[in-house]
Amino acid sequence: MRAVTTLSVVVLASAGIGHAVMSSLDADIDRIDPFKDMKNRPRAGHGMNVLLVGTDGRDRITREERHRYRLGGAPCRCTDTIMIVHISEDRERASVVSLPRDSYAVTPPHTDRTTGKRHGGHPVKLNAAYAEGGPELTVRTVEQMTRVKIDHYLELDFTSFMRTVDVVGGVEICTADPLKDRYTGLDLPPGRHTLGGGQALQYVRARHVDGASDLGRMKRQQRFMAALVSRATSSGILLNPLKFRDVTRAVLGSVRADKGFGTDELLDLGRAMRNFSPASSEFTTVPIGRMGHAVKGVGSTLKWDPVKSERLFRALREDRPLAVKRPVRRAVLVPVAPQHIRVQVENGTLTPGLGRRVDATLAAHGFRTTRAPVNARDRAVRRTVVAYDPRWDRSAKSLAAALPGAELRPVKGLGPTLRVIAGADFREVRKVRAESQAEGEFGVVRGDEVRCAP
Repeated sequence: MRAVTTLSVVVLASAGIGHAVMSSLDADIDRIDPFKDMKNRPRAGHGMNVLLVGTDGRDRITREERHRYRLGGAPCRCTDTIMIVHISEDRERASVVSLPRDSYAVTPPHTDRTTGKRHGGHPVKLNAAYAEGGPELTVRTVEQMTRVKIDHYLELDFTSFMRTVDVVGGVEICTADPLKDRYTGLDLPPGRHTLGGGQALQYVRARHVDGASDLGRMKRQQRFMAALVSRATSSGILLNPLKFRDVTRAVLGSVRADKGFGTDELLDLGRAMRNFSPASSEFTTVPIGRMGHAVKGVGSTLKWDPVKSERLFRALREDRPLAVKRPVRRAVLVPVAPQHIRVQVENGTLTPGLGRRVDATLAAHGFRTTRAPVNARDRAVRRTVVAYDPRWDRSAKSLAAALPGAELRPVKGLGPTLRVIAGADFREVRKVRAESQAEGEFGVVRGDEVRCAP
């Protein structure tokens, strides 16, 4: 998750900052060689593949920050997040694939970096590869699982994440539901929020705000990455050399990278990506075939869907977009997807056919209407009403978001079918989308589809 900051470096490099400035920052990067003595690697495809690894490093975080953002305990130097970022050969698209840390994996033969013991290949959770063999084993394991050749390796920690968010002036996110996690201290009411570094870290670390655990957290991380790209490309940072330098310093101050990813690579990539924007980015998680796959000696793991995951990684190898091309459609984020909301429409006016029009329009936007609108008892309704049983209040909020200006009216005992009483003020049905709603074959969303609605 801290790896989102490295994506911002790629974007920010498009400012065309001079070689001298970038060279002065290059010395801040801790260099490693994750590709040492690697053999029988996958064939190189088109474009560039970067393995981004987020660790729990917190050595330079103050005592006050540790307490405020629930960062107690000693760092374990273990991986918290693993992502593949594919930059297309034409430098016009970035595809980000999250690899759950609990993914079922089988390591290649290796030497345990702690005990010095030689191991044959054996089952592990994916994040355990780092603990046993560091970056080298992590890269080898990911390449073996995906058959995607990794060109560069970047590793970040808590410190670089927090400082980067602060130096860009915070990142805006939106949520339709309250987000509260007692483990990280995250406490956000519904609405639009600008998060500083500490709050942003709570947001991307939270695993206990819903039942989706790690998978839900990865979706939030992807939304955050899109918002970070949007902030970097729309705030003027790219045109301000001093601001760019500050952001890059914040990122590179606690980064480990392979020896081949240096100043020239950053500048070349940046110049090629001058027109990069949120619409140029796409985000997904590797398709899961089986949750709770029990493995003796390992525990409960996530097993990838063999067919869908192979199609996903083949698309990366062949440098093809993951998302289906479609026009940008701005949607308001809501708690419940329209297809889960049943609606009875009533015409509360004397306008002939208004009930049928509202029913048809709601159905076209995905709501489960009865397709049998009726006339309301009161035919002088001025403001459209959403009547609902209080037990289905989240569905009511989602429906009201699609009907701008509608009044929410609780009616005990109404049951699961909501009522829309169309008033004289009805003009349109607005597109809404649930936060957890997956799109496309791999559940891919583009960066401009997960930003806050205007």
